[in-house]
Amino acid sequence: MHPVYLDHAATTPLDARVLEAMQPFFGEQFGNASSVHALGRQARFAVEECREKVAALLGAEPGEIIFTSGGTESNNMALGAASGGVLTCAAEHESVLRSGEALQSFGRTVHMLKPGRFGAVSAEDIARALDSEACAGVTLVSIMHANNETGALSPVRGIAEICHAKGLIFHCDAVQTVGYAMFPAADLTTLSGHKFYGPKGIGALFVRGGIDVGPVLRGGKQERGRRAGTENVAAIAGFAKALELAFDEGESRKRHARAMRDRLRTGIQAVAGARMHIVTPSDTDEAAPHILGVVVPPVNGHPIDGEMLLLNMDMENICVSAGSACTSGALEPSHVLMAMGMNRDTAAAFLRFSVGRNTTDEDVDRAVEALDRVLRRMVRMPESS
Repeated sequence: MHPVYLDHAATTPLDARVLEAMQPFFGEQFGNASSVHALGRQARFAVEECREKVAALLGAEPGEIIFTSGGTESNNMALGAASGGVLTCAAEHESVLRSGEALQSFGRTVHMLKPGRFGAVSAEDIARALDSEACAGVTLVSIMHANNETGALSPVRGIAEICHAKGLIFHCDAVQTVGYAMFPAADLTTLSGHKFYGPKGIGALFVRGGIDVGPVLRGGKQERGRRAGTENVAAIAGFAKALELAFDEGESRKRHARAMRDRLRTGIQAVAGARMHIVTPSDTDEAAPHILGVVVPPVNGHPIDGEMLLLNMDMENICVSAGSACTSGALEPSHVLMAMGMNRDTAAAFLRFSVGRNTTDEDVDRAVEALDRVLRRMVRMPESS
């Protein structure tokens, strides 16, 4: 029986139409986009055509799009735009948190907000923090659109308005939502191709005109001097095509993902009851359409082994994760859940289910049945009625 893949928040399978758009650049059109001969000019034209396509989809100017290697590089580059202090949240992606630590090592001040119940922050939280004396030197605010572990959405439009009223730069990591045609109105926005059926190793940073973003990589003058290195023309072509498909199909993908996620939520609640807690908002407007996070609290004072929980699901042929794909290999409790105030023993037994456009009712039902069996083995749950 084929594996049930419910880890789309980690990566999505490459769309065949995207591969088709990439194919010419693996063959005859192999030129370096920085070369001045005909093959190089051909590659340069392809890169700039893709840049124009991405910009048009995002309502931007071509010069506002920087192609990067993915979300992590884009986030690093975005935080580098801060001329002073940074305000962010303790539940952000590791690439933002580690970039913040790097800024602190250079003497910058980084203020960490505690997330709300589901890992998001409110506009009121941001306003209150920015009005405090401690944040007087803040020049950049970085808040993700959807938390990549719980799916909780932060009100980025309201946060942007607060930042702009104070003359601050707002950065938004939109990696988990752009694939559903949900593009936040930020000054700096992070995208990653493999989250919406594009290739791995390619992303983009939208940089609103007038904002100075220095290079993370130094060397040549590629990407208008903001990102040195030979352009990956095939990946850029795939990224542009994947984003085009995401905007064309975003609403239908969103409806399907919500239906699958809600079916999953209902099924898990039916078989697990109080023995498992869902950490994703139930309100559709407060959560990304594709993510459902669950935790298994200790039973009779004994914590559940999170690694064994994940491995048991894998043995059942169900592909899920223990949180962010960038940190799940570390076998540490989710930093997101810990930041939310969850105790370590509960946070350590966390599973993230994330559905995709090809997820079926049968896939969801198989996952629920497998989870039921795993919980019975590990938690010795009573038979469900």
